[in-house]
Amino acid sequence: MTSINNSFSGTETDVVIIGAGPVGLFQVFELGLQGIKAVVIDSLPHIGGQCRELYPQKPIFDIPALPQINALELIDNLAQQASPFDPEYLLDNRVVAIKRLEQDKSLEHKFLLITDKGKHIRAKAVIIAAGGGSFEPVKLKVPGVEPLVDKQVFYRIKDLKQHQDKDLVILGGGDSAFDWALELQKVANSVTLIHRSSKYRAAQSSVQLVENLCSKLKMQLLTGQVTELITENNTLKQLRVSGKDGVTRRIELDQLLVFFGLSPKLSLLKDWGLELHHNQIKVNTETFETSQPGIYAVGDINWYPGKQKLILSGFHEAALAAFAVKSALTEGKRVPLLYTTTSPIAHQRLGVSVDLY
Repeated sequence: MTSINNSFSGTETDVVIIGAGPVGLFQVFELGLQGIKAVVIDSLPHIGGQCRELYPQKPIFDIPALPQINALELIDNLAQQASPFDPEYLLDNRVVAIKRLEQDKSLEHKFLLITDKGKHIRAKAVIIAAGGGSFEPVKLKVPGVEPLVDKQVFYRIKDLKQHQDKDLVILGGGDSAFDWALELQKVANSVTLIHRSSKYRAAQSSVQLVENLCSKLKMQLLTGQVTELITENNTLKQLRVSGKDGVTRRIELDQLLVFFGLSPKLSLLKDWGLELHHNQIKVNTETFETSQPGIYAVGDINWYPGKQKLILSGFHEAALAAFAVKSALTEGKRVPLLYTTTSPIAHQRLGVSVDLY
């Protein structure tokens, strides 16, 4: 999909999409219909963005023709839909620099993007589909936690097998904490879910499922805050949990999973010279181009009068941005509308054979 030349050791592509959430994935599809290749970069270690990170099992009801679908299913479907166009995913990579290469007018690729892992990518255009920005997990603020991270303390689930047959404690009161508690209780030896209060941000249906499992003694739900990590020989053995009732408990565990949500990192948007409106990127709604020519923005990250932060709105924006990018890459030529039901060109790009008669 990509080409490498002798003078540049990185990756070259048509478009770099920053963000692998639902809108970023659909952007791959819309660009693919136009014959445009894409590299997708995301700071998270997996595709799906906030959908997967914050509410993987939460139902979504406002996707056309899908009366109900959970977030993970939606992401899987979008990835499958984009797969004919063979996108390259650079996951667990955060874009730290976007440099314009227009000092050499002969260059076909106008932008150089650099990630925090040292990846270099040249692109003809850039589309930012980063949702609320680059996200990092909100960390547990208890002394001694850092040496245990990714050993016994985890902020993300990468592989369920890593937690199989373990005694788990999960911290948090949102969708991600409850959804993962429900999933992990199927494979763990035990699951204890702890939140600082009895008011939860998770979907009521998830709360009820957890409470039902607790009533059957299949897991525990406690109110309190972790005040101390108790270790032996650098191994986490117990938590000290202070409850609202004034009682301090010691809880034995193998692993601690922390789901306090994600913290957006938006400072880089200003460094890239993009005009902002309350931490969202201003765009021209004819093209979804930003104040920087050749850089576009779609989804929750952008702003225009009447903007609504809906996945559906992001899909619409991705379609229009793809047409705008195609026009820009063909020096303003009119972009024909390709109906996927009848267009042989679209069918060829999708790799499908359709009998039209």
